[in-house]
Amino acid sequence: MKAVPVTPELIDYVQRQVNLSDVQRRLIERTRRLGQSFEMQIPPEQGEFLTLLARSIGARTIVEVGTFTGYSTLALASGLEPGGQVITCDLSDEWTAIGEEAWAEAGVADRIRVKLGPAVDTLRALPSDLVVDLAFIDADKVGYIDYWELLVPRLRPGGLLLADNVLYYGEAVSPDAVGNAKAIREFNAHVLADDRVESVMLTIADGLTIARKKS
Repeated sequence: MKAVPVTPELIDYVQRQVNLSDVQRRLIERTRRLGQSFEMQIPPEQGEFLTLLARSIGARTIVEVGTFTGYSTLALASGLEPGGQVITCDLSDEWTAIGEEAWAEAGVADRIRVKLGPAVDTLRALPSDLVVDLAFIDADKVGYIDYWELLVPRLRPGGLLLADNVLYYGEAVSPDAVGNAKAIREFNAHVLADDRVESVMLTIADGLTIARKKS
């Protein structure tokens, strides 16, 4: 089977294929100044992929678990159908405030609703009749299974649920994984056994699972 070694040069080449807007560039640079936390931001090619997925399924309602500084939120909002909304969950008003400035500058702030607090509580409090077209999980790894179980029932048939960091720096491959890597490994097994969806794991960035809810 063909597999291309992922080198720094290859990653740089791939990222140079993305036409970033000025807003995206400024948001990346501002997030970079946060220091080590910058690694939590998704890479540009993954952002473009989120936009394309949202646009390709005509998403009108998107739920995101884990906002950080809002780069992925911006990507998702950019792919919405007219009148659509992204509901995004986070614990940090400091980080989401950075995102809010970028969303306003990009002209998508009216499409985004920020919910601060534990994501499990936010998801449980969503209106019972809310139907989700696309969901994106990119938050604390030990919570992934809980988020998954709260989101899958809300997905419309044919809707997509995406989970980030499913390789966890490559540590998820080890049967002896501990901590976050162990939680991700357990989550991956949970997804694979879930007959409500069909799923695929991709080696984008730190690993991205895409699941489609069956009809």
